[in-house]
Amino acid sequence: MPISGGLIIFAALAVLVVIILVKTAVVVPQREQFIVERLGKYSRTLDAGFHILFPFIDRVAYRYSMKEQVLDMASQTCITKDNVTVHVDGIIYLQVVDPKLAAYGIEDYRFAATQLAQTTLRSSIGKIELDRTFEEREVINQEVVRAVDEAAVNWGAKVLRYEVKDITPPDTVREAMEAQMTAERQKRALIASSEGDRQAQINRAEGQRQNDILQSEGEMQRTVNLATGRAKEIELVAQATAEGVRVIATAMAAPGGVTAANLRVAEKYIAEFGNLAKSSTTLIVPQTLSDVAGTVAALMKTLGATRHEQGEDFKIG
Repeated sequence: MPISGGLIIFAALAVLVVIILVKTAVVVPQREQFIVERLGKYSRTLDAGFHILFPFIDRVAYRYSMKEQVLDMASQTCITKDNVTVHVDGIIYLQVVDPKLAAYGIEDYRFAATQLAQTTLRSSIGKIELDRTFEEREVINQEVVRAVDEAAVNWGAKVLRYEVKDITPPDTVREAMEAQMTAERQKRALIASSEGDRQAQINRAEGQRQNDILQSEGEMQRTVNLATGRAKEIELVAQATAEGVRVIATAMAAPGGVTAANLRVAEKYIAEFGNLAKSSTTLIVPQTLSDVAGTVAALMKTLGATRHEQGEDFKIG
């Protein structure tokens, strides 16, 4: 059965509609923006969502992601202030903030950003010495970000940060640095050891001084205590002697006291004379040995004279 002309026309129109829909219906993903040109001229920027374009007139010329992009910069050769060659590589983080400028402001903003970052990096490294390059990474990063970000304003991009990954000096320089660090560590170890010895000697001297002070204070306190004890002992003996004398005097003043004293003196005299005879081969016999009572009376008379001189009445019975 032959195909009618109307059916062919209908099929052609259907194909044309499908082509038009494919050409005009645009879906923009989230965090992306499309640049639309109409007859070769910038028309508008499409945000995320579904959009319809004029067929055969509008077209999507550029597609840009609004996410943060990470660009790895290849290692490059830099010369430090002290003429040492080092190899430095880094990472730059940037983001498209204006798709129109990114499309028409520069041919390739990624390539431009990385090239400018490398140039700025070489300039920054050339201002500092090798030893400081490892310490001044933050300063280098800030200089690169500032330089690239100023230029990227016209590219519709924003430089968020830059990080130096590695700084690799030549092998000979690295070996010299390692030898220098080893010597520096050994010097610090010797200084620390000597400082420890000095502190130990100071501590021992301080301990000896404190020990001497404590010993001298202890000896002084011991001497004071002994002197105080002796003084107290003498005082107590004197008080006891005085008390004994007072008791004897009181007893002798009582009725019969003198007679008892005479008897006590006689007994003591005889006992001591007997001890003298025992302890010596030579015996001295007093002429008044037969008159013990006379001897006692003489002793008591002497005692009475002594008491009389002290203002007391003493009578021998």
